[in-house]
Amino acid sequence: MKYKKNIWLGGLLALSFAASPVFAAVSSSQAARLGNDLTPFGSIKAGNEAGTIPAWTGGLTEPPAGYEGSGQHHIDPFPDDKVLFEINASNMEQYSEHLSDGVKAMFKTYPTTFRIPVYQSRRTHAVPDWVEKNIKKNATNARIVGEAEGLKGAYGGYPFPILHGSNEEKAWQVIWNHLVRWRGINVTRRSSEVAVQTNGDYSLVTSQQEAFVNFYNPEGSEKDLDNVIFYYLSFTQSPPRLAGGAILVHETLNQIVSPRNGWGYNAGQRRVRRAPNLGYDSPIAAADNLRTADDTDIFNGAMDRYNWNYEGLKEIYIPYNNYRIGEKGTPYSEILGMTHLNPDLTRWELHRVHVVEATLKDGERHIYGKRRFYVDADSWNTALLDQYDGRGELWRVTMGILKNYYELPGVWTVLDAYHDLQARRYHVLGLDTEEPNTRVFTDDIPNKRYFSPSSLRRRSVR
Repeated sequence: MKYKKNIWLGGLLALSFAASPVFAAVSSSQAARLGNDLTPFGSIKAGNEAGTIPAWTGGLTEPPAGYEGSGQHHIDPFPDDKVLFEINASNMEQYSEHLSDGVKAMFKTYPTTFRIPVYQSRRTHAVPDWVEKNIKKNATNARIVGEAEGLKGAYGGYPFPILHGSNEEKAWQVIWNHLVRWRGINVTRRSSEVAVQTNGDYSLVTSQQEAFVNFYNPEGSEKDLDNVIFYYLSFTQSPPRLAGGAILVHETLNQIVSPRNGWGYNAGQRRVRRAPNLGYDSPIAAADNLRTADDTDIFNGAMDRYNWNYEGLKEIYIPYNNYRIGEKGTPYSEILGMTHLNPDLTRWELHRVHVVEATLKDGERHIYGKRRFYVDADSWNTALLDQYDGRGELWRVTMGILKNYYELPGVWTVLDAYHDLQARRYHVLGLDTEEPNTRVFTDDIPNKRYFSPSSLRRRSVR
């Protein structure tokens, strides 16, 4: 049975739950592999045969000397690491088996400027002990509800550390692990996004963002979720024509019960209104339409418009342990090249990734006809995403520039970069090196009224 989001009425809602397939979790004997031959988050603990990917030995859980706490721009814990070799347009075929199609296309589109400096691989991802315990519980309890519209039996950790079932089910599990991946409990940041023009010019759009990840509330439980994964607020601070605008999102866990809830505040009209178009391929104005609503966070939201297929585990070069590009004081003009990020500030490593392909269903609408995800097997972050147009041509290449936030600990992006190969333009989200502070993580549990529509207008100041 296929569910549409406009039929949640009375008895039909009950019928939906009764008819929804609920896919089984793994056995306790399978879950016992976590922390043994598998890492606590489900990746292969051993290194590869070639020795180019090391064994996981606990990750990076302690900050380097001189780091004073959350909010301080990170100090590179590996300052002595050197570039092992560089991949560019002239030698890309030598490394072809370890390159995504999108990265190959970047070499072909920008043959004189785009390159990958490859460093030794360091498996730095880690999670707190309480998250690790929850992951193990989730392994034997978590289930997908419906056609990937929801989760059941999961809380406070990756729901599917051990993939199982059909290729479609495994693909859904990978994407759900990405959607609810560990990124702390409460985070605030002031950062900028830019759409870089073909001549290299750009204008900053700066905002203050706040998020409370309800799914990781250590004082809560699955029954306390109220169907909300996280609460998110963003207040635009510049440029003046956009200042004062705000967005509030309640991201839902089970979209059969309720799809995403969103509200927008218009400073000129001084009104809060529901924002029904904060999903799928709705264009994002601040990104100059180089990013869709479901491109945010590399990918977010509903999966129902696509057919999903798991293509397996591969060894791919991805951006990892990128500390230089986030160093305090680095000018944005040095980070932003004319057609892509400055390669000298990036770090790429060989890692195992889960490859998932999503193909648009017949009769459904989206600007992307196909999407291929490369999801880090340790942290479940989507590191690379290739997106194709309706003609089947590679159109956009998204990169999650990853690093370990050792104050959490855990791996997350420092920047998200979106490249439009046809327009030869790109967009970057998360710039904060010119700000006095970077992301601030706390364990504070806010009153949920703080993230209510009624509070949005009061807190929005032009």
